[in-house]
Amino acid sequence: MCGILGYLDSARRPGAWRLDAAVGALHHRGPDDSGTWLGGGVGLGFVRLSIIDLSPAGHQPMLSPDGRYTIVFNGEIYNFPELRSQLEAAGERFVGHSDTEVLLRLFQRLGLEGCVARLRGMFAFAVWDSSEHTLSVVRDRLGVKPLVYAETANGFAFASEIGSLFELVPDLSRRVDPTAIDHYLTYQYVPSPRTGFAAIRKLPPAHAMVVRDGRIERCFRYWDIDPTQRSQLSFAEAAEALREQVLEATRLRMVADVPLGAFLSGGVDSSITVAAMARQRGDAIKTYAIGFEDEGLDESRYAREVARHLGTDHHEAICRPDAVALLPQLIGQLGEPFADNSILPTYYVAEFARRDVTVALTGDGGDEAFAGYRRHLHLDRVDRLEGRGLLPAWRGLRRATVALENGLRRGGRKRAFPHAVGDQILTLPPLERFRHLVAYFPEAEKAGLLVPAFRAAIEEDSLASLQAAWDRSAGQSDRLNRWLYVDSQTYLPDDILAKVDIASMAVSLECRSPFLDHRVVEFAASLPAAYKLGPRGRGKHLLKSAFADWFPAGFLDRKKMGFSAPTGRWLREDLQPMLRHSLLGSPALQGWLQPATVNRLVDDHLSGRASHAKRLWSLLCLALWVERFGVVG
Repeated sequence: MCGILGYLDSARRPGAWRLDAAVGALHHRGPDDSGTWLGGGVGLGFVRLSIIDLSPAGHQPMLSPDGRYTIVFNGEIYNFPELRSQLEAAGERFVGHSDTEVLLRLFQRLGLEGCVARLRGMFAFAVWDSSEHTLSVVRDRLGVKPLVYAETANGFAFASEIGSLFELVPDLSRRVDPTAIDHYLTYQYVPSPRTGFAAIRKLPPAHAMVVRDGRIERCFRYWDIDPTQRSQLSFAEAAEALREQVLEATRLRMVADVPLGAFLSGGVDSSITVAAMARQRGDAIKTYAIGFEDEGLDESRYAREVARHLGTDHHEAICRPDAVALLPQLIGQLGEPFADNSILPTYYVAEFARRDVTVALTGDGGDEAFAGYRRHLHLDRVDRLEGRGLLPAWRGLRRATVALENGLRRGGRKRAFPHAVGDQILTLPPLERFRHLVAYFPEAEKAGLLVPAFRAAIEEDSLASLQAAWDRSAGQSDRLNRWLYVDSQTYLPDDILAKVDIASMAVSLECRSPFLDHRVVEFAASLPAAYKLGPRGRGKHLLKSAFADWFPAGFLDRKKMGFSAPTGRWLREDLQPMLRHSLLGSPALQGWLQPATVNRLVDDHLSGRASHAKRLWSLLCLALWVERFGVVG
């Protein structure tokens, strides 16, 4: 795991780039080694967290034996031993034992598209071809490893993090992208390819680009889940195949020349990951969990139960977060507004694990592949009603039921229809149902939050990223599988994986998840929806059934808690001064947000009249981002 950056100068102004400063800004991602390379109007930079081949032979930037190609690479190629053997059989000879050297030789032999098709791993890399004068830039299939870029007047620049990009290109515009902010207020993250800055873009997952003369010549998707693939396996056969796939994906991710452990929340996915590790290793797996003083958010007792059952070397700590100090730090490393509050506990468990290990396996990706979120159940129920032509009748029945309940209620507040989330989505078209279920600020509320001039600058509806993924899944006949595909293309890379990367790399820890293996993802996508959302709405039905006998009876069927922080209390207590100073006192935000609306949300929350924790957290993170980066409107 590393950090990478570079530029391709089209204006022949070497003084326009600050390569060493940009490398320094990524030090946390790779404290073990660093390097730069200059040649032919190209500059490449690298910081290394040594995982495989700790010798100097793994140093980057790395040149091919003939000097034609130069690579910087962040990530892990899990099948590199197999690829190395194949290359050796074809006549290649290697200097060291790193996956970087294997990747470079593979690129040299097969070219960009042939190379990425053979890779099994998580990666972001760039290769300079001094003969063709092209820079090839690639991001892995699921978007585990980040890569951001900018086309400037002086050429093309890229980096693992936005903060490093600003160091590399000191005059890079910090003007806001209003469309990105609109989407952020809906989803709590900025969907790819946008960032909060108009001048900076994310390279989307499973994409590669070729840059020539400082301009993007070609950008293309090199992989996708095939929506037409249909597994013919029975449920029992699929369960057996899934066990084999998860065991293999786990085994591949346990290869490291440094200490290795796992996060163990006590949830389904992390518990299965640790169990798969324990079955393939003789010594006790080191596992790490954090708990909260707030019992409503504390899963540590379940982690303890799994650890005892599997015989792990378990480590546990109670988290007392210093959100006042940590939140601005993480916003600075994210480089864009991001409001998933679970980034704080993720940081703390990563920091805790890093005391002993350099690599930690996680359970990320299981919910998106196997239908683990509550919204999947809501969407599936409405889809079934709609498919049978019963949706209008059900809406009428629910309206009558609410009216009856109001009539029987003596005093007190009457409920409007639709009020509950399950009722609200009955009145919406399909994609709007999905958006409504995940929205921090629903569209109507957002309209009252943004000032008219800012709203006028928004270029596309916040449905755009969902619509693009939905359209690509058109060959899939199961509606639930289409929703899972949408999640895998939006929420998974832009929220979950971005969060884990930033939180773990902030403490120089590499995270790996078997559920993000693209073969596991392809297999899951080929299975019938009924295997995922089972009888009585049982989420992750196949996953739980496949691994049930690895755990105490009923353990995998406990209620999902999630990994979140007590933001409502923090905003009223520790973060209240920051809320008043950074949010209410921000001149920039007063040109974007209606002050009266923001003041009402703050006053209601602090007084206890209403809880606006999610909305205020997202606005505070936005304000801290503006403050940290000097964003201009």
